[in-house]
Amino acid sequence: MRAVFLDFGSVTRGDMSCVALEQAISPWQYYHDSSESEVLERIREAEVIVSNKVFIDHPAIAGAKHLKLICVAATGYNNVDLAAADECNIPVCNVRGYATSSVVQHVFMLMLNLARHFVDYHALVKRGGWQASRFFCPLDFDIQELSGKTLGIIGYGDLGHAVANVAQAFGMQVLIAEHKGKPPRPGRAAFDEVLQQSDFITLHCPLSRETQHLISGMELELMKPSAYLINTSRGGLINETDLLQSLSQGQIAGAAIDVIQEEPPSMDNLILRQRPDNLIVTPHVAWASRESRQRLLDQLADNIENFFQHKPFNQITSAASKTK
Repeated sequence: MRAVFLDFGSVTRGDMSCVALEQAISPWQYYHDSSESEVLERIREAEVIVSNKVFIDHPAIAGAKHLKLICVAATGYNNVDLAAADECNIPVCNVRGYATSSVVQHVFMLMLNLARHFVDYHALVKRGGWQASRFFCPLDFDIQELSGKTLGIIGYGDLGHAVANVAQAFGMQVLIAEHKGKPPRPGRAAFDEVLQQSDFITLHCPLSRETQHLISGMELELMKPSAYLINTSRGGLINETDLLQSLSQGQIAGAAIDVIQEEPPSMDNLILRQRPDNLIVTPHVAWASRESRQRLLDQLADNIENFFQHKPFNQITSAASKTK
């Protein structure tokens, strides 16, 4: 096979078009998923391999004797041994910007759920609470407006910019956080100041050594007791034990997260086992609109086609790999 997709099931539920991929290179072998022990045999004869989350290590790269290109079906690329790829002179590329609209919509869905208690009111109606109410409008849960609230954005790339634009349309005041511990540049506010002043805080930064547990006990203590924390980026940005403690003690009003450190989680995962009422959890689906997933596949096809035509193709450079 000239091209192999190792975990195609992670990006499709049978609703994606592969026309662009097939036009870029063929034939393909699409595997629903691949275990660590299956990787080497499945890519041994491939020229192009695609992986979303399956790890591509040194033995796999060295053992793929016809390999020309490694494509990551995501923006993050920590599932590829970049040093091994460099050593074997195999370029690695990723996909970028494909999920912006989907993630932004999910951020505001979570924010609106926190502000208006949609999930709680939906559950109230299902259990007969509205029907049993003495009034036309049961006021069991507090309802707030986004208008006039302050949104703190930590991470101001394409996603952070897009979230800021929508927030302003809602009538929110936007604060852009400077990097932690750095003096603020024009148009940005100090990291701690954003934590202290925001009614909602949303995370949009990559996970790295510098951002691991970016939000822990000290940061949560700086937030308002009425504030909400939202994370659709990477689970490791938040110290989950500290978050659970903060929520259970009423240190912050609530949180909504689409990502956790262990994905998929085990049945005894701490976040899911102890999930308090003021925590909303969705299963890493912020990115996963049908339109977003199709853009991902089409961008993969563009990368492959451009690579073989010696055009730019979202290559991950060695410098980028060192600063990730």
